[in-house]
Order: sequence, then C-alpha cells, then structure tokens
Amino acid sequence: MDLQKIKTLLDFVGRSHVSELTVSEAGTTVVIRNPPREATTSAPALAAAEPQAPVAAAAAGEDEAAEGRIVRSAMSGVLHCAQSPGAAPLVAAGDRVEAGQALCIIEAMKVFTTVSAPVAGVIKRIFFEDGQEVGFGDPLAEIG
Repeated sequence: MDLQKIKTLLDFVGRSHVSELTVSEAGTTVVIRNPPREATTSAPALAAAEPQAPVAAAAAGEDEAAEGRIVRSAMSGVLHCAQSPGAAPLVAAGDRVEAGQALCIIEAMKVFTTVSAPVAGVIKRIFFEDGQEVGFGDPLAEIG
C-alpha cells in the first residue's frame, strides 16, 4: 500500500464519523482509529485534541499543573527512544524539555514519525522502552 493511499484513508477517517477503519492490501494491513467525538466537534478528533487540552488545563487549574501532562501516542507502531540505533536517548526522566522538542520516534510501515513535547517542562515519567510496540492513545511520557 502506498503512502498516498494511506494519507487519503487518514483524511477520510478524519472527516467522517467512522470510529475505526481496517484496510488490507497485498499483505499489509492498516488500522486507523478515530477517537469518539463530542456533539459539538466537527473537525477530526486528532486536530481537536490540542485545543481541548488548554481548556481542560484552565478548568483544572493548579491540580492539572501539579499532576503534569501526559503525552499520548497518535499512532500505533514501534517506538524508538533515539535518533539511530546505539545513539543516546532523546530524553530521560528528569530532563527539561521545550515545547516542540523531540521525545521519541514511532515507526509505522517504515515511516518514522517524531513525537514532540506539546509543552515545556520536566520529564516526570517515561512509559516506554526502546523497541516497544505502542498503540493509539498509549501514554508515552509525563511532562510536569
């Protein structure tokens, strides 16, 4: 299955009310999950997730700040903690990170996607190990 077809499928699922789509072609299976939408949401749930987070943080106030923010996987795949085999991990517990800084890399169908920190802070916990398979929505790290 070529990358353009996968992008088309992602776009379709993002615009539709489909909760999950599984497509198999030539021995390759792609599963795309769309999180449940709220009644007022009209954009794809993945795109809507970022604007909702600050609202939740503002409503929770200091409790949210004390607990930290959980960074979750936006896809399924194999997680890599370094840029290349044998290299130092991108982050470790206790490291200070800036918004947009790379936390890890997820490999899905030979496509490598960098997971970046949504906010600045200190890495409180890391929930993964190098080479571990992660699924959509799995916690990756907590930033405090």
